Amino acid sequence: MIKIGFTGDFCPWLRVEKQFKTNTWKPLFESVLPFFKENDLNVLDLECPLTTSNAGIKKTGPHIKAHPDTAAILNHLNCDLVATANNHFKDYGWEGMQETYTALQKHNISWLGSGENLKEASKTFYWKKEETKIAFINIAENEWTTTFGSEPGCHPIDLAHVFNQIQEAKKQADFIVVIVHGGHEHYELPSPRMKKWYRFFVDAGANAVIGHHTHIISGYEVYKEAPIFYSLGNFCFDWEGMRNLPWNKGMLVRLGFEKSKPITFEMEFVTQNSDEVGLKMLPIEERNTMLLHLEKRNQIIADDAALQSKFDKYVLTWKPLMNTWIQPYKGIMASLYKRGLLPSIITKKKKLLYTNLMRCEAHRDILIHSINPNQ
Repeated sequence: MIKIGFTGDFCPWLRVEKQFKTNTWKPLFESVLPFFKENDLNVLDLECPLTTSNAGIKKTGPHIKAHPDTAAILNHLNCDLVATANNHFKDYGWEGMQETYTALQKHNISWLGSGENLKEASKTFYWKKEETKIAFINIAENEWTTTFGSEPGCHPIDLAHVFNQIQEAKKQADFIVVIVHGGHEHYELPSPRMKKWYRFFVDAGANAVIGHHTHIISGYEVYKEAPIFYSLGNFCFDWEGMRNLPWNKGMLVRLGFEKSKPITFEMEFVTQNSDEVGLKMLPIEERNTMLLHLEKRNQIIADDAALQSKFDKYVLTWKPLMNTWIQPYKGIMASLYKRGLLPSIITKKKKLLYTNLMRCEAHRDILIHSINPNQ
């Protein structure tokens, strides 16, 4: 049986990078190392560029990066392939991406999911062991890093393109794994749309779907004999202000491949970079608690009505902030509006217009290009 390991977000910065620079980093990964050594291949989500560049792109949200030399950690973890289609890999532009590729090449690590243009970013990665060939397709939800033509960037989710890509991979490979970076941060369930899309990948021919991005472990299911993991959470992602939270837990997945048989899977769980820097496997008691928690999430995922109900409630928690974001108020005035102390400047008629501009695909195509300050 061929064994391939997968993790969620890997960003070796802050305290991890500090210990790397003092050459005291190997003990940080001692507990998790046996998991990786047992696998024939390990695929990590490289959530940041490995670069010294300070030329951050124009975007919303934080810019993150780690030193190029930290690619040695990937070597240490027996990682020969990284997924790079995510919402941070282009944080420092093409310069940061190129520096990352150089660092990976130095350590004989391959990558997929990004490139100099859409053609490069969307390439299927093929890996073969003995007589078994496995195809990997890496896609990300559309944010500031994705490419749509000649510009550098990450492979965007385009259902029609991914369908055709899976169909082509079926002609060449025994198995197809789709790796998706997307979802709602800190929400432990997929949205109904995500469930529909990830199942669609299986309907198109994928044998497994691996998800990450939400920074929290989500549920999973087996659909038509294909395991779908909606989010593995963080693997190694230090963050100031995030301690003893779901952020600090991650899932490690090992898929087993045998020709003409459904893919099998095993799960392990880690705690990472909480009060103490570093990673540790969860002890058996906490692991069992996690499995019980996941089973409850899985029951919701299996029930379309329950999944929709949970998502509707989640959306309501975002409504005040979303409505604040679309108002022209700034600074303290935005805060006052959110607290109900200032009226909405946007009329109901204007909201109807905005709803249609965003909902209708034809209108949205034009809207995005019209208001994007980078274009």
